[in-house]
Amino acid sequence: MWDFDIGRTLAIMGRTWPFIVLRMLVYFGITTAYIFATGTGAGIGYGVGHISSDPGGPGTFALWGGIVGFGLVSAIVYWIREYILYIVKAGHIAVMVHLIDGRDVPDGKNQITYARQEVTARFAEANVLFVLDQLVKGVIRVLTGLLGGIAGFLPIPGLDTLMRFVNTVIRIALTYVDEIILGYNIRIGSSTPFETARQGVVLYAQNGRTMLKNAVWLALFMWLLTFVVFLVMLAPAGAILYAMPGQLAGWAFVLAIVFAWAVKAALIEPFAIAALMSVYFKVIEGQTPNREWDERLSSASRQFRELKERALETVGVRSRATPAKPAG
Repeated sequence: MWDFDIGRTLAIMGRTWPFIVLRMLVYFGITTAYIFATGTGAGIGYGVGHISSDPGGPGTFALWGGIVGFGLVSAIVYWIREYILYIVKAGHIAVMVHLIDGRDVPDGKNQITYARQEVTARFAEANVLFVLDQLVKGVIRVLTGLLGGIAGFLPIPGLDTLMRFVNTVIRIALTYVDEIILGYNIRIGSSTPFETARQGVVLYAQNGRTMLKNAVWLALFMWLLTFVVFLVMLAPAGAILYAMPGQLAGWAFVLAIVFAWAVKAALIEPFAIAALMSVYFKVIEGQTPNREWDERLSSASRQFRELKERALETVGVRSRATPAKPAG
């Protein structure tokens, strides 16, 4: 049914508890910021509404104040997303990679320091990792299209609708491929991350059937669990908003989504990434990147071509930086 070991994956999660705690602090901190900003914005709007001549009164102003507060936090989260990737996600992946391979890692707070050193050794700056991450995401979107393109050649009634649904499931299932490629970079100790990422994407594509099967199972499990969390969080979100001024009942739905997102990002995502990395490392053992898949991706994906160009630039810079040995 699937190729990952649930018990072993949970054990890896347990050993990386410092990062689990860090993720909870970061993502639940973001959730708290959403609640605070929404409530503050609603309160300010409610006060302004009392001195305004607008017929909607305080309720309308409170609603718009909440929207402004929510939007402000969303903009900040968007702005710091590359630092979250660099400090939180990449560090956690580095530790999980070592545990999957049976290597020891420090316990306690030293684990976070150790992971930072590992990530810095591969990616000196956060923006390098962020650019690499975005390029891989772009390639994966094309991979989804390549799989879905088969539908156009099969004259089966209703297949088009079915394939749109299948593509949606595939797209969700391929969410964490960029994290897997990051793990591959860290695992082999690459000093040329763009070239390693190119190879990693090709290896993923040529083992697409195995990876997709496991990814689909994990995606279904994750989103079912996230939906359950959302339903559970509706009650506390509603209670929080009940104490806020104005007509903000609809925001209980939005804040429940934010709560569910925080739980998913802090607890559920690391499990899926660890499980998929263990499958990926096992299935690519002894393989080399397939030239046919390299050419298919090159012709179909602008991001893959850019990945190759950056890889060539990086290799060229490193070659020029290495002095030639004297003859004889």
